[in-house]
Amino acid sequence: MIASLPMYARPENRAAHSALWALIRDGLRARALPAPDGLDFDTPHMQGWARPDLVLGQICNLPYRAQFQGRVTRIGCFDYGLPDCPPGQYYSHFVVRRNDPATSATDCAKAGYVFAYNEGLSQSGWGAPQAWAAAQGLALRPGPKTGAHLASLQAVAEGRADWAATDAITLRMAQRWQSALTDQLRIIGRTAPSPGMTLITRQGQPPQPYAAAITEALAQLPADIAQILGICGFHSLPQSAYDIALPSPPQPA
Repeated sequence: MIASLPMYARPENRAAHSALWALIRDGLRARALPAPDGLDFDTPHMQGWARPDLVLGQICNLPYRAQFQGRVTRIGCFDYGLPDCPPGQYYSHFVVRRNDPATSATDCAKAGYVFAYNEGLSQSGWGAPQAWAAAQGLALRPGPKTGAHLASLQAVAEGRADWAATDAITLRMAQRWQSALTDQLRIIGRTAPSPGMTLITRQGQPPQPYAAAITEALAQLPADIAQILGICGFHSLPQSAYDIALPSPPQPA
């Protein structure tokens, strides 16, 4: 069995994630659902999502839509309390270097700025930014594929790219724990909201008891742990929220 909450895992919040999992685990077991003692922090997330013994995972909505819909059971999304955002959804912030003259994301796209992206199967790092550009009648100029949001921020800070889009929750955590990096950057816009990191279990499982165990766990979670994680609720979004066109893959020059 495997349970993993990989999408916002950092050394600074590992203990908090483990505390949350202990409450969810006990709630699942109370409902006669098997659950491992602890979270898996080592299995690559794509492998974890595909495991036939997956108890709980957390997946970005783009790989869910592109590869895992129909292969797993969708449960719902944590709400991280982003301003001007529907519960359970999230958006990306566009960032440039602090001294860059651009005043908006439109400026960057029109000027042909080189765009760092973490990977082509990331909603917040590529899918949502591409949708934003298409809605403006603009295009992104893909540059380095960095492999991670924080690496994209680093690429912009170091001048290896001109701008990037990063998950607002990841950026909020970086501002808290990596201010030396984020102080070099400036937010110049954001994408439209879309479903947040989605909790899933293996295919064929009913989502309701999992949702009940998660909701119960959050109600029992100590306030200081919830504050570290930034979680303020849980929402089961309708399937229609995931009816989003898949982006074209990046084509770096």
